[in-house]
Amino acid sequence: MKRVRINEGKVGLVFRNGNYRKVITAGAYWLWITDEVFIYDMARPFEPKTDLDILLKDEALKSMLTVVDVKDTQLAVQFEKQNFKAILKSGIYAFWKGLKDYSFVMVDITKVDITEGINIEVVNRSEFLPYVRVCKIESFEKGVLFIDNKMDRILTPGQYYFWKNARNVSISNVDLRQLQIEVSGQEILTKDKAALRVNFNTQYKVIDVVKALINNKDYERQLYVLVQLALRQYIGGFTLDELLAKKEEISEFVFETLKDKAGVLGVSILGCGVKDIILPGEVKDILNQVLIAQKKAEANVITRREETASTRSLLNTAKLMEDNEMLFKLKEMEYVEKIADKINTISLSGGNQMIDQLRDIFTPGK
Repeated sequence: MKRVRINEGKVGLVFRNGNYRKVITAGAYWLWITDEVFIYDMARPFEPKTDLDILLKDEALKSMLTVVDVKDTQLAVQFEKQNFKAILKSGIYAFWKGLKDYSFVMVDITKVDITEGINIEVVNRSEFLPYVRVCKIESFEKGVLFIDNKMDRILTPGQYYFWKNARNVSISNVDLRQLQIEVSGQEILTKDKAALRVNFNTQYKVIDVVKALINNKDYERQLYVLVQLALRQYIGGFTLDELLAKKEEISEFVFETLKDKAGVLGVSILGCGVKDIILPGEVKDILNQVLIAQKKAEANVITRREETASTRSLLNTAKLMEDNEMLFKLKEMEYVEKIADKINTISLSGGNQMIDQLRDIFTPGK
């Protein structure tokens, strides 16, 4: 015989000739010399030296264990005192009762959604990365969730977690902010066959995610084509001169044309406008020549008008001086004053005759 002591927090399994006999707990025991005792720490998971199914036939041992059977389509999330401990994959696990407070959440990983009520902080741990898909929808977006290539639901902004399995899960995001389409360098013929290049901007916003992504393929490309067609329809209906006179109306026509058609694509047109109308080089030179000729003609008209007004003013002045000798003398004195401003000194010769001549100039006649 031999004496065996089992300390507190320990458990012993007794084997005789390789066969399991019984379980012994804390205390002192007399056993046969041929008996072999395996001692286990109750603070650690139970990892038996032989097949667990054989050991569980002992009701005494079975009552001391929590057995967790994880199927191929499951995961078991292990908690210790309500704190995450580990993830258990498929297999049979046993834990000692009494010393530690274990709990387990069984997870069906054939599903897509995580419905087991596991705290999101736990799901974010690195241990979950091999088993979880993480998808993020920004604050300015909405997402369409597809499961096995079928639309499942619309996702609002936030972070979403799905079990990683054989199911095909994907998300298409749609930007809900104001967006812009720019038609650049679009070559269009006018009614009189003048080739123009137009740069046109259109502002829009997605208002129906299902129409944009599900009911239409590549809604942005379709909207771009609608803008092109509306521009061609308007510009092709006018001659070059008519178009240049009505270019401010292009954006209004395109807006009204697109308003209903864009609704089918799930978008709303917010505004549009012409950025540039680029003329061919030859046409541009001709228009510049026409503009220069027009400006020269306008300048000639203004010059003739001013000359006529000046001549009329001189004529009126002459008539007044003809009728009024005093006014004539004042005009003479005005011009003498202007001449005197330019003269520094005056030398007189000729005696009394010069003085008499000056007197005649500055003295009004009777």
